[in-house]
Amino acid sequence: MARIPLAIVGSGGMGTRHMFGLAELEKAGLNPFDLVAVCDVDSARAELLAGEAQKHLGRRPVTCADLESAQRAGAVAVDITTVPRFHHTLAAEAIALGIDVMVEKPVGLTIAAAHTLEKAISGSDRILSVAENFRRDPTNRLVKALIDGGVLGEPRYFHQSSSGGGNLMAISMWRHMKDDSGILFDAGTHYTDMMEYYLGPVSSVYAQMRLYEKTRYNPAATGGAPASNPGGVYGQFQAAMPAEFTATADDALFAMVNFESGAIGQYAENRAGHGRSEWARSVHGSAGAVEIPKDRSGEPLLLTLDGKHTYTGAEILPLVPDFELDDATAALFGGSRATAYGLDFETVDRLLLAVEYAEFGASIASRRQPEVGFTEGLRAIALCYAMMESGAAGGTIVTVDDVLNGTVRGYQESIDAAMGADA
Repeated sequence: MARIPLAIVGSGGMGTRHMFGLAELEKAGLNPFDLVAVCDVDSARAELLAGEAQKHLGRRPVTCADLESAQRAGAVAVDITTVPRFHHTLAAEAIALGIDVMVEKPVGLTIAAAHTLEKAISGSDRILSVAENFRRDPTNRLVKALIDGGVLGEPRYFHQSSSGGGNLMAISMWRHMKDDSGILFDAGTHYTDMMEYYLGPVSSVYAQMRLYEKTRYNPAATGGAPASNPGGVYGQFQAAMPAEFTATADDALFAMVNFESGAIGQYAENRAGHGRSEWARSVHGSAGAVEIPKDRSGEPLLLTLDGKHTYTGAEILPLVPDFELDDATAALFGGSRATAYGLDFETVDRLLLAVEYAEFGASIASRRQPEVGFTEGLRAIALCYAMMESGAAGGTIVTVDDVLNGTVRGYQESIDAAMGADA
């Protein structure tokens, strides 16, 4: 079968990570794409990524600055990996050109931005896949199987809490700027997607939110090691960022979440924690609970039933006889019923991006919508903003529907204004 000509649009850290994911598919003999172009308004970045692609894929893609140039280079599909504020406009432009799209989350920087994309793609037969990698982790697939198979009984409670980061820059300066995303939104859309993946739609939330660290520091600017460098690809970019800057995005969020099913969730994301870094996630039901390791860690689940019987790793498999990973995930992670994997973070990060690409290619070939399309991507940002809108309003109850329809949007107003989005 002929490969699908692809362009990566956005040649910074995320674009580089995606290219490494494509290279993992290539090594596994599963790559449906031919990377024909890499695009960036910064030509030096595009050239850097083209060089990396040549080393890892055996062919140097052309470099370009816009989608039309990528299309002239032969691209019929694009992977949008720019900073978030351009996701919705580039996706709309690509689909208008007749190009199939995979776009990094968030699907829009605000609800208004996402609705602009929704209008632009209405009636189109193009594929729109939102790159959401956490749910593709084999351990999270196993959690979903436990819930859907009734092993936990009736789901009652979801818990997630994390703390760390202190006053250091998290990956990039824009992740601390409200009008460019902010860390609570950038990370939060992963976690809200996971909430609804596990337990279904959320109806309402109430929350508190804070900006604790108004000044952030970037040790890479003065020759130190980056505070955070996922995938190992951001160091060269971080060195050029300011050593110290004023943050405008909140960095801590504490919320209660009401699921339509009646289950309750508790969510705490403290990106300004100065103690020992902490992480916890669990799902509790009427028959037991499962403790879930951090995404991309490869550590096994810990399942406890009836308060006394514990199972971990492959011990869980007899309880979910129908659990089976998709073909690409099985090939990349060591089998169709893999429960844990002893791989470093960078490798896991690349493999999960490879799974995203595999599904995107399959969706293009079959013309079937992907697992995470516009609707799922929209709900992830709506739930995240529901928590943030509640926090910005001092803890009032906010429904996800009110965020989706624009009734509640006070926190987002300045972001929309900065982007020039429609009110």
